[in-house]
Amino acid sequence: MTGSFVKRIMKSLCAAHGMRSSSSLAKVKVGTDILSIAPNVSLQRARTWDQGVASNFLTTPLVDIFKDKKVVIFGIPVGYILEFSMLHFQVLEGAFTGVCSEEHVPTYMDNADKFKAKGIDFVICVAINDPYTMNEWAEKLQGNDTIEFYGDFDGSFHRSLKLATDLSNVLLGTRSERWSAYVVDGVIKALNVEEDPSVVTVSAAQTILEQI
Repeated sequence: MTGSFVKRIMKSLCAAHGMRSSSSLAKVKVGTDILSIAPNVSLQRARTWDQGVASNFLTTPLVDIFKDKKVVIFGIPVGYILEFSMLHFQVLEGAFTGVCSEEHVPTYMDNADKFKAKGIDFVICVAINDPYTMNEWAEKLQGNDTIEFYGDFDGSFHRSLKLATDLSNVLLGTRSERWSAYVVDGVIKALNVEEDPSVVTVSAAQTILEQI
């Protein structure tokens, strides 16, 4: 599916269902302590199914991600769709994946060294998706060695931050806004949420680099 077609679909959804993203609409803002508003929330680090079984499906509490750390984290609306059977996993491209895979995630992968030079401990990509799908997607992007990928399988992280969009009326369920944040010891120091999630402007790596 071409990038232009992807963008047309997302724009039509925005127009038809009032999808808007802005920091003024989000519960979080600069100065918000993520660990205070989401004290019992965990994310799931990208992994294979076998690794999930071996870890007893361990999740990662937010305190382990943000406490005493400098973190750049960005959220994407859709990653991949994972088709599961008892015999195999098959990863299928999601409807809006072109923007995420070709225009958003690469900006962070390409600037990994610059983030490290600024003292960033982790650069994290997160989506409302399971960790197995996120792992397969990360491998296809060849991104595992430069940034970290986490799933938010039940959307609890994004809902806590009011960065989730309900698209149930078009059978897409709960999706993330397209956003980025610079977080120090759990406190948001910079936040960027796209007005139009079909494009990558303020949530790209270049913006957050200038805000650190």
